[in-house]
Amino acid sequence: MSAEQRENLDAILRQSAFPADSDVNEQRRQLRKLLSAQPLPADVTVTAAALSGVPTAEITVNGIDPRHVVLYFHGGVYVLGDAFLAADLASQIGRRTRAKVISVDYRLAPEHPYPAAVDDALAAYEALLRNGTAPSDIAFAGESAGGGLAIATLVNARDHGLPLPAAAFVMSPYVDLTLAGATMDTKREADPLLSPQALQARVADYTSGQDATLGLISPIFADLSGLPPLIIQAGTNEVLLDDALRLAREAATADVEVTLDITPRVPHVFQAYHAILDEAAAALDRAGQLLSAHLASAERVTA
Repeated sequence: MSAEQRENLDAILRQSAFPADSDVNEQRRQLRKLLSAQPLPADVTVTAAALSGVPTAEITVNGIDPRHVVLYFHGGVYVLGDAFLAADLASQIGRRTRAKVISVDYRLAPEHPYPAAVDDALAAYEALLRNGTAPSDIAFAGESAGGGLAIATLVNARDHGLPLPAAAFVMSPYVDLTLAGATMDTKREADPLLSPQALQARVADYTSGQDATLGLISPIFADLSGLPPLIIQAGTNEVLLDDALRLAREAATADVEVTLDITPRVPHVFQAYHAILDEAAAALDRAGQLLSAHLASAERVTA
């Protein structure tokens, strides 16, 4: 793996990091400009759709006859991004698991604070089940806040008595909106993209006066028992590293099967840079193999 690739990416991200004091609309504009400049692979098709009234982006890869569905939750600290901007990274997971990806365009804060995102995520999953997709043919995936939302949706689905998907894959999950992780401080200088100040500026947008320790806001504080296998990936150059480490520990303590995959000296959601970072493509390969294995195993159990 190339130290030069990591250094180049670090420099790019430090130049494009959003100022913590910029407003939400400006951050949304900058993110859209940044992600829209990256063309999708020619063999990827993105189609607008909906699940139970929740807008979605259906992402397919030409030549792959999808056997499974990945329900995908995009990142953006619950205030930025959308289902379509996440299509490149989501398609990489679909490619590796031979699955159709349905990216959920959940409502964003501050216009729609908690529990809007949680409600939309659960409604989309319920609709997928209602439409006839077997839970054993579904995996969840998400990055950053979307990773946190994936875990919260597992907890919410369990508490509503719904059958759970085969597995979940979360990248740099944002699971503690109290920002209590030790690496908020120890990785502050190493992280080229996020800072405690930038995260703190957006917490109130989403929580809107609710207690940030609620399990569906910060699933690090939820009861994780009974969840399906989790694949958790993070890099060591990110302030959210401790969120991934603590999530893995809490899940393991609750007797959940966990694969914790930490890549040194790479940033937050490094998998998004698969085109220019060898570690990113390799991490996606590992996750794809594990997700495929969990989906195949769940199929055998339910057959």
